[in-house]
Order: sequence, then C-alpha cells, then structure tokens
Amino acid sequence: MKTISTDSDIKIPDGVNLSFKARSVTVKGPRGTLKKEFKHVNIEILRVDPSTIRVRVWHGGRKHLACIRTVCSHIENMIKGVTKGFEYKMRFVYAHFPINVNIGDDNKLVEIRNFLGEKVVRRVPMLDGVTVTQSKDQKDELVLIGNDIQNVSQSAASIQQSVAVKNKDIRKFLDGIYVSAKGLL
Repeated sequence: MKTISTDSDIKIPDGVNLSFKARSVTVKGPRGTLKKEFKHVNIEILRVDPSTIRVRVWHGGRKHLACIRTVCSHIENMIKGVTKGFEYKMRFVYAHFPINVNIGDDNKLVEIRNFLGEKVVRRVPMLDGVTVTQSKDQKDELVLIGNDIQNVSQSAASIQQSVAVKNKDIRKFLDGIYVSAKGLL
C-alpha cells in the first residue's frame, strides 16, 4: 500500500548554514563544510522556515518511506559534524608481541608494526578530513577525529581490518586494534 505523502522535519541550530539544491545538501558550520548527494533517493527537500527543513516522500511504499529517516539522520550527522565533530578511540590488544604504531604523513597515515611478531609493516591511510593521534593519557590508544562520521568510522574500520588474525584460531588469538569508544568531541 502506498502512502500519499509523508514527511519529517529537521531543526537547524544557530551558527549552522544549511543549503540544498537538487537533492545536494551542503552544511557549513564552525568546524568546516560538509556536502552530500542524495540524488539516488527520490525525495523532496523543502525549507519550512529559516531554522527548519522538511524531507518529504510522495506516493511511497514501505521501503521508500524508510528513506526519509535515513536522509534525516545523514543530515543530522552532518550538522553534528560541523558543530561538534566526531571522535573514535581505538585500543591495542595483544597477549605477547606488543603492537607498535607510528603515525606519519601529518597525522594522515598509521603504520602498524610487530603485529603477532610479523615483520610486515601495515600502512593504513586515513580518509579525507580524518586526523589520528596517539592518546596522551592512555597507553596503547589511538584517537581518530573528524567532521564526517562516515569517514571517521571507515578509517577506524580500515585500521581494525588491517590487523585481522589469519590462519589461527580467532577465539584464542584476540590480538588486534579495536574501537573502544565513539562519540562527539
């Protein structure tokens, strides 16, 4: 069954400038600018008043109506990113061989050495807008900071997947670099 019209509103906080044209949304705030395309989703974006936008779907089925909340969540995450920013913390876990991590290329590259005693050096580049630092107050911890939640979380996932244990019992060999905390700055 199709619903004639369904919509959802998004409040825009002070200090954030949100503009859109042809389902391309740009959010400007104190921490920078984020831009995202929603051309693959058949939705209508309207400005109700200067501090509210409305996302609407006409004649949508069940799956199409679910896109409203998805698009609203993306836009809300963009607003949070340009106002506060996102932070992921990752901890090193090892039983015997201590994992050695170096950060290079102006906080844009992670080099992982001595994982399970292996000689190979794993290099993981960070995505656009993501910087990585070693935690000052906690031993064996990386901190990833950025405005775009998708880039920050994908960079964390790339680090975690680069140190996957191969050809061993993963119940016993729990070594790796895992996300320990995530949230806003």
